Amino acid sequence: MTVRLVKGSDYYVISPLINDWWNGRQMSDLLPKLFFDHFKNTSFIVEEEGEIIGFLIGFLSQSYSNEAYIHFVGIHPEYRGKGIGRQLYNQFFDVIKQSGRNIVRCVTSPVNKASIAYHTKMGFEIEQWNKDNQDKVLFVKYLN
Repeated sequence: MTVRLVKGSDYYVISPLINDWWNGRQMSDLLPKLFFDHFKNTSFIVEEEGEIIGFLIGFLSQSYSNEAYIHFVGIHPEYRGKGIGRQLYNQFFDVIKQSGRNIVRCVTSPVNKASIAYHTKMGFEIEQWNKDNQDKVLFVKYLN
C-alpha cells in the first residue's frame, strides 16, 4: 500500500466509484473535480498494486488560520477495517500541523452510523447534531 497526494486525473477514476462505494447513495455530486485540482497538498490517495483503494479530500481553511476541514473520505468496501482510514486521517493531521493548524472539522449524515462511530473513535467530538434542517452531524477534533 502506498499513500500519495491526489492529482487532477484521480477525479476520473474516483468519481465513477463513489456511488458504488456508498451502496448506491448518490454521493458523487458532493465531490466535484475542483477539489482534485485545488487541494492537492492536503488530499491523499491510497493505492495497492496501482488500484485506488482509498482517498481523503481535505483543505486548510482560508477564513480560520488554525483550522482545516476534511471534505470527503472514501475506502473501497473490500478494504474497510484495515486501518486505511486511520492512515489517511493521520497523514492529513501531520500535514495540517506542519501548517500551524490544530483544529479539524468535518460533517456526516445521521444515516451514516458507521461514519459517526468512526469519527468518535478517532477522537472527534460531535459539535452539533442538526436534526431539524437537512440532518447533519458536525464534528471537531483538537490536535495536540
